[in-house]
Amino acid sequence: MAHRLLVRRIWTLSAKDIRCLPASTSTITTSSFSTSLQSNTSRMSFLSPSRSLPRSLPLSSRREVSFNVQDQEDFTERVINSELPVLIDFHAQWCGPCKILGPRLEKAVAKQKGRVTMAKVDIDDHTDLAIEYGVSAVPTVIAMRGGDVVDQFVGIKDDDELDSFVSKVIGQ
Repeated sequence: MAHRLLVRRIWTLSAKDIRCLPASTSTITTSSFSTSLQSNTSRMSFLSPSRSLPRSLPLSSRREVSFNVQDQEDFTERVINSELPVLIDFHAQWCGPCKILGPRLEKAVAKQKGRVTMAKVDIDDHTDLAIEYGVSAVPTVIAMRGGDVVDQFVGIKDDDELDSFVSKVIGQ
């Protein structure tokens, strides 16, 4: 996530912004691949005429289908008080099956085109939420509508089962 933010910031810098950088950061030194690897043979300006930076990233119409829960207040505001049904993915960084289920679940939610959202809760960061909802194993997915738990499952499911689960939550 931090890498994406850094790349986005660099990508959106205009050429004028980069020219204002100190000289030490605006030049790139390349090494010669000849017999002497230690001699610097060329200095290339980061803004050479042949290079140009785009002004900004292209705008996309893709909405984010999931979000990371930041704290209890964020959970209450974005999950419990949500107008839409919400799937809550309780996961952990060290959990292998969680890393498999997360992208599959996001794909199933994205297919619904805004009729459902997905909240991601790291149980190591938000132990209180995991205890409150009785999470004893990860991955656990809980479906909520209007602040009430309507369905849940533990473990990995295949794509068809996930699509069916998400559709059932929307249709209730």
